[in-house]
Amino acid sequence: MSQQGRAVILVVDDDEDIRNLLETTLKSRYEVKLAASGREALNLAETDPKPDLILLDIHMPAMSGHDVCARLKSNPVLAPIPVIFLTALTDTRDELKGFELGAVDYITKPASGALVTARVRTHLSLYDQRRALEEEIRQRTQELYATRLQIIRRLARAMEYREGGLSHRVMRVSHYVRMLAKEMGVDDDTARLMFEAVPLYDIGKIGVPDYILRSADRLNKIEWQEMRRHPEIGAEIIGEQRDPLLSLARLMALHHHERWDGTGYPGRLAGERIPLSARILALADAFEAMTATQRHRRPIAPREAAAQLIQDSGKQFDPRVVAAFRAMLPQFEKIITTYDDELEGIHDLDFVAGAAATAADFKPGARKS
Repeated sequence: MSQQGRAVILVVDDDEDIRNLLETTLKSRYEVKLAASGREALNLAETDPKPDLILLDIHMPAMSGHDVCARLKSNPVLAPIPVIFLTALTDTRDELKGFELGAVDYITKPASGALVTARVRTHLSLYDQRRALEEEIRQRTQELYATRLQIIRRLARAMEYREGGLSHRVMRVSHYVRMLAKEMGVDDDTARLMFEAVPLYDIGKIGVPDYILRSADRLNKIEWQEMRRHPEIGAEIIGEQRDPLLSLARLMALHHHERWDGTGYPGRLAGERIPLSARILALADAFEAMTATQRHRRPIAPREAAAQLIQDSGKQFDPRVVAAFRAMLPQFEKIITTYDDELEGIHDLDFVAGAAATAADFKPGARKS
């Protein structure tokens, strides 16, 4: 669509007279771009404003219309643009090949101006309807996605109430996990999923009796065994899911108490048998537990906590995760300040908004908007 709000039509034909005729026919209603070859057509198709419809001659030297159409349809950005083939032939095999390549219509040359205008108008209308439907689906999908994140966060809030009150623990751990993942080279989409999965990692504590949660620092052997069931309970609550987010959340809930040396629980997994997401979460969770106020103890300084965690490299924690943690410690300190439990005005919606943030938002000296 042009800046004036008019649809853009790209006319591709090696015959100058036909190009000029089609331009004259269409220019009163549309912005018209002209290309004399397949190569020029591909270049113009990628130039803003991109065409809303392409009239494409089949038989051209060097690169045929079929070749041009195939190239257009292989480009995700250009593939949705409707292509109408122009041809002087009426060979049904040519028509069939064109439709197989993704063309929406054929116009046989010579064609009247009224026919060309009617076909263009019809297919632009269909294209506009499709784009409007796709936009509606995109918006609905975003709404469902945001709702799902809110439901996950509400479950985490319910768990926080049982543990002693609301805090920003989940937000802090979510950011710690994503920062470590990015520092270790995890791709953006997976790091975002890890961020979004964090609120469910301790959901299994719903199945632990209240009196055990309230006295977590002085449990007897039987009570400690009951507490250690929470990863498996959490995995059972989440269940086996095809959804990538919930599937990852289950892995993180089940394995975040495994240890690099194989002495953790519940599976006594060791080394890289522990999923990377759980190895990252294990350190982030430990740092949070040491630096945030707990019911049974006061927090310690981030640098002191870091020193203790670094000592456990190769024992409790993956050495690679520890190395990433050392590099990201200043950003972790920024997170503690940004999401201080004493601050007002940080709400559940910040979790949904935070899903779009990056570790760069928390570089030392950066200001939170």
